[in-house]
Amino acid sequence: MRDLILFGLLIILLLTAQFASAKTIDEVIEKYIRARGGKNKLASVKSIYMEGIKVMMGKEVTVKIIKEQDKLSRTEIDNGVANGLVLVTDKEAWTFFPLRSPVADRIPESESAGLQTELDIAGPLVDYVAKGHKAELLGKETVEGNTCYKIKLTTKEGRELMFWLDASSYLVIQSSATRISAGRGNAGETYTLYKDYKEVDGIQFAHTCETKTTETNATEIGGEIFFHKILINPVIDPQLFLPQ
Repeated sequence: MRDLILFGLLIILLLTAQFASAKTIDEVIEKYIRARGGKNKLASVKSIYMEGIKVMMGKEVTVKIIKEQDKLSRTEIDNGVANGLVLVTDKEAWTFFPLRSPVADRIPESESAGLQTELDIAGPLVDYVAKGHKAELLGKETVEGNTCYKIKLTTKEGRELMFWLDASSYLVIQSSATRISAGRGNAGETYTLYKDYKEVDGIQFAHTCETKTTETNATEIGGEIFFHKILINPVIDPQLFLPQ
């Protein structure tokens, strides 16, 4: 009888330890927000400018990302000969790659709706409930040798995004999403690895981003970008809202 009682107590202790160590989705996301710099700090960012270098087909190109909260996301790729861009606004979205077409291509509204999370500078995990998204903690996985919390986020438009948060630092190590390509709808899964985090104005930013895609012939997507300039709250030129 004594052995049975001790065994029962052991089982209770094991269960208690499991529940005590388990994290809820909101606890994990709250730690992520704190690791980035805090909710107030993230909310203070109304615009951002990021500039880096990427190697494409053996040649260095300049990548510029300009965002204005809830209004604009513009990614420019300058290879020294022609500038390509992906433009998303709160009203429409465009792509322009001169080597493919001499004019900008408007992304159909049915597809551009899924790109609206690009307008969210803080990212969809922050205040996800208020934004109409749903988040689910799927457990733990190992990414690049690091134990991570895996989060599935479904945006209010129905797009599914995955995030892997380092279980120690709570920063995002990897994300994935179904890539949307103009006129072709879903065009393969894109994975992004985030490395070399550094603080900029009190906020942690990954200064190296490595992207891989399952889509063939997507050379403008894959590879690493090394960011050497990040500016917080710059003035945004209204001309940047035009697909040119």
